[in-house]
Amino acid sequence: MIRSELIQKVADDNPHLYQRDVEKIVNTIFEEIIDALAVGNRVELRGFGAFSVKQRDARTGRNPRTGEPVQVDEKHVPFFKAGKLLRDRLNDKA
Repeated sequence: MIRSELIQKVADDNPHLYQRDVEKIVNTIFEEIIDALAVGNRVELRGFGAFSVKQRDARTGRNPRTGEPVQVDEKHVPFFKAGKLLRDRLNDKA
């Protein structure tokens, strides 16, 4: 599912809301998650999962084409851990 499909699904499920308002709501939620992760906070959506940021240390990698060593800087990457309800639903335990 892509963002526009999510917006359409929420709008269809809530006919009392205008589509433009649903779009603002969805975009605001995503922006808040991004902003929280950008400052290093953890975002937990009960039953769905938790987003956090993990730090990857600097390392020496390899250029796959030439095989020569390449220095890879330290970086922060988003990480998602699925919640119990989501895992159970995916495994048909609900």
